[in-house]
Amino acid sequence: MRNRCAGRAVREGRSVGGSKAYPYGSTTAVRGHVLAALGVLKLATADQMHRLMAPGHRDNKGFRNAALDLARHGLVVSEGSSRDGHKIWHLTPVGLDAAAEVLGRPVGEMGGIARGAARSGAPHAMAVNETVIAITRTPAAATRPVPRQQSPHAAASAGSPAPPAEAVPGIGWVGSWATEVPLAAPSSRNGRAGVRADAVLQAPEAGLPVLFVEVDNCTEPPETLETKFEKYLRYFRLKTKSSLGGEMPLWRTHYRPSVRDGHPPLVFVFNPGTRMGPQALKNRMNTVMEGTRQVWSGDYQSDPGYGAHRLERDGYYDFTDAIPVLFTTLDRLQEGGPRGAVWWRCGHGQWETLPDALDNPADHRAWSVRAEQRRAHREEAEAQQEQERAAAAVTERWHEEPESEAGPAPVAPCVQCGGPITGPPGEDEPWVETPEDGHHCPACRAAMLPTMTLRQALFGRRPRSK
Repeated sequence: MRNRCAGRAVREGRSVGGSKAYPYGSTTAVRGHVLAALGVLKLATADQMHRLMAPGHRDNKGFRNAALDLARHGLVVSEGSSRDGHKIWHLTPVGLDAAAEVLGRPVGEMGGIARGAARSGAPHAMAVNETVIAITRTPAAATRPVPRQQSPHAAASAGSPAPPAEAVPGIGWVGSWATEVPLAAPSSRNGRAGVRADAVLQAPEAGLPVLFVEVDNCTEPPETLETKFEKYLRYFRLKTKSSLGGEMPLWRTHYRPSVRDGHPPLVFVFNPGTRMGPQALKNRMNTVMEGTRQVWSGDYQSDPGYGAHRLERDGYYDFTDAIPVLFTTLDRLQEGGPRGAVWWRCGHGQWETLPDALDNPADHRAWSVRAEQRRAHREEAEAQQEQERAAAAVTERWHEEPESEAGPAPVAPCVQCGGPITGPPGEDEPWVETPEDGHHCPACRAAMLPTMTLRQALFGRRPRSK
């Protein structure tokens, strides 16, 4: 009986185990995945929906069955196949409402349904999908119950499974994305004055309030890409009234601002495929970069250098009206992931990680640090010069002061009594017959004389004969 039911299901094109409402046996979870993926990507194959939403599934059969079941209810439809032979699905108007409910978005923000786009294979839409998958990198979660415990003999014969390779982390999830987003002023008719972004990523948890993504299949001339840059710049310059009565950028009414100066970042993903070799791709990237220099280079502000030496004068780049433009390739994103050094910021000159590529090392912040260092050096040099001038002034005053005139030399006291030796040299008491010696006072010199006789006192001392 079971074999006959299975055979009838196969003859009718249904999956074994399906129900009357969903004859292909899809689950509610996978049908929700299909609606969410198509609500974001607009066009996608079952394989792309599988890798974006649930890469942990063994294959994309569950997504194919879910698309077939949704098609029976008129929610999705397939009008063509990709160039590698995979059937392309897109939403119907009814499916668009269902996808909006799954994603939790207003229907007005869902965009169109891409009717008829799959008939030509949609190569550009397929490249955009691959870019979204490469940046998001949904982790492969377990989707099946844990198998029953096997006997040791059976486990040994089956062999232990190899541990899964560590997945390269991505950025955001399917709800972080929007594709084919029109960017124009509200007053412009049909958005002709604006630009339509291939994809927009909003992942504030990863430090990316908004990231605009453009995918280039290298089939258009570089001048066409340069025109798109100019349209982005015009859109970012549009102003509108804020709730406080002042002016604010129009894009701020839809997206969160960044802590960095300038407009939101713009990523160009080059997908040459087999149409272009490495050197031709490099030449194309250089051509586009040079042709859009006025968009991403910023304005150089020269330091007037008041109080600074001419050789110390510096400057910085003002990125207030510049777009941070990042280049990469689809191959690099798929191999290294969005958190690797796969981004080439125009003006930086090297492959960098995303935070480093979005930074502005030559802006006012770096100049302020250099200016503060120069100011500290000048103040230190001026303080040193002031100390040297003060020391030189003290030395100069010491040399210029006149020497004071020397007065009379002090008279030494008498060595006998300690009294003063009175009178200048040559002057003495008349009764002292001994000449002054400079060491004794007159009284001490008189005391040192021998005792005189009465005759000597009356008639004086008789001179000795020679």
